[in-house]
Amino acid sequence: MIVLENTPSAVLLLAVGVLCGAGVYLVLDRPLTRVLLGIVLLSNGANLMLLVAGGRAGASPVVGNAPQDVRMSDPLAQAMILTAIVITLALTSFVLALAYRSWQLHGHDEVADDVEDRRVARQAAINAPAYVDDDAAETGETLDEEAAAVYDQVVEAAERRRARDERDAGRPQDGSP
Repeated sequence: MIVLENTPSAVLLLAVGVLCGAGVYLVLDRPLTRVLLGIVLLSNGANLMLLVAGGRAGASPVVGNAPQDVRMSDPLAQAMILTAIVITLALTSFVLALAYRSWQLHGHDEVADDVEDRRVARQAAINAPAYVDDDAAETGETLDEEAAAVYDQVVEAAERRRARDERDAGRPQDGSP
């Protein structure tokens, strides 16, 4: 039986799947403490995935430190894991600060529904526009027509700027004509 050298263990792959799945489940919950735990689980799953992607363990990745027949381990995966740990620490401290501030202000850490989101969802349920075009009666122009006119003005300004830059690029830089 031939076994590839980089074949990962099924237990490690299962652990990556469980950590990432549980992390996503917790991140989608409303209390910030569960979101925090989900972020930690997701990051641990990603770190384990990077470790598995690095291949099997080998000698230390220093040239001349290992015997000729021993394969060196990949240092890139280890460096990426260290970077991910630092980023996770920063994100964890930020979410922890948000949860603490929410607890101070409201006595709980649950994220509330946004009133505007609920209004837009109600309008979408009845297939009505989520906006009111107040000045349409005065100007006789719909929001779509106004947006198209603004887009045209932005495109024209960009074209003028590009033409001016091309014209200026042809001039000498010392100030002579």
